[in-house]
Amino acid sequence: MRDLPPLSLALSLILVAISIQPSAPESLKAIWLLNVLFPPIGPEDVNLKHSELPPLIVVPGHVGNRLEAKLNKSTVVHWLCMRKTNQYFALWLNLNMFMPIGIDCWLDNIRLVYNRTTKRSSNSPGVVTRIPGFGKTYSVEYLDPLKLAGYLHTLVQFLVNAGYVRDETVRAAPYDWRVAAYEQEEYFDKLKELIEEMHRAYSKPVYLLGHSMGNLYILYFLRRQPQEWKDKFIHGFISLGAPWGGTVKSLAVLASGDNYGLALDLLKIREQQRMTTTNHWLLPTRRAWPADHVFVSTPSYNYTYNDYRKFFTDIGHEDGWFKWQHSRGFLTDLPPPGVDVYCMYGADIPTPMTYIYDEGFPSSQPVQIVYGDGDNTVSLKSLSLCREWKDQQKHNVHLVELPGKQHFDTIYDVEALEIIQAILLGNYSERQVNSRN
Repeated sequence: MRDLPPLSLALSLILVAISIQPSAPESLKAIWLLNVLFPPIGPEDVNLKHSELPPLIVVPGHVGNRLEAKLNKSTVVHWLCMRKTNQYFALWLNLNMFMPIGIDCWLDNIRLVYNRTTKRSSNSPGVVTRIPGFGKTYSVEYLDPLKLAGYLHTLVQFLVNAGYVRDETVRAAPYDWRVAAYEQEEYFDKLKELIEEMHRAYSKPVYLLGHSMGNLYILYFLRRQPQEWKDKFIHGFISLGAPWGGTVKSLAVLASGDNYGLALDLLKIREQQRMTTTNHWLLPTRRAWPADHVFVSTPSYNYTYNDYRKFFTDIGHEDGWFKWQHSRGFLTDLPPPGVDVYCMYGADIPTPMTYIYDEGFPSSQPVQIVYGDGDNTVSLKSLSLCREWKDQQKHNVHLVELPGKQHFDTIYDVEALEIIQAILLGNYSERQVNSRN
């Protein structure tokens, strides 16, 4: 379909922002909306010099950077869908997906085809995708070209105000967030080259900072590097809201879909969410949860960790079992990264622990949710698993728990951003953080 005109795009993005957190209290929703549409920026620190700052690479979370596509398709799902394009266009974030027919075109363009034998995913036939802006920050700061859907802009701008320079001392490493880390060899080669390039440019080891699922990519990368290389090139690893033990929400997403509170067909959105390998990678692990914990409850069955195969069979998604099997080992083991870690996460916020369905499962939404402690997206059981590394590596592991902070507060909230700045400047003190709490 043709691109939306700028005014329609702006209005649609505002509706997206208003609706994307429907379950949050109105006061929190209003704060989140303001953060997205008018990202806050911290005070400028004119005393810091460019040369004093350690270089930094930011790795975004799930759906946290733009995707682009070019088409040369022999068939389309609707006559209004584009068959061929001469140039790349925005695949994510693309507001055509919110139109009645546009969503069908978008789903066919963004979907992946999974091969159980090779354990690999490929694009839909006739679709070529690319990740724009590797090494630059624009693709993670805003998810759309008009800069209306802000993501990591507040974080980056806060660092710029403290003396960092975009695309020089602070850079980003966006990736194809549809695909789990075990399929991302080319991405990790580029990430390694970027780290070494920044080290040469500034003669300093590099900090890696991840948000949400981006932390799992960083950990996967670090575990595949020699310790000698990490000691030379990596200053430390700052993790924000990492789902180290998976997230219960991923089960609900795969079962019944998640339309983020928008007026979208849940079953169509579920189709796209099942085609990724990342949603399966994020299933809750035994490391974080007892074997008998019920994640999904229906009138006919209660699904625990030991019931994942039956779960995928019952929701009619057999590929899901194989995707999880191919990716489960990494989070099951959760090996230490071998570098200094600052593990920051929110707590004391109601977070889903069990989803309860009626007879409409899996094609209806949960009728009840049982909550526990966490950051409203990831359980505290999962967020705090990094504590295990204290006894598994010689490098320091700092746990920075932020009571009352939600999953996205670590990239929007001034208190969290000031802690990140203190870490980067070498001024971090656990005593000061504890006194705040």
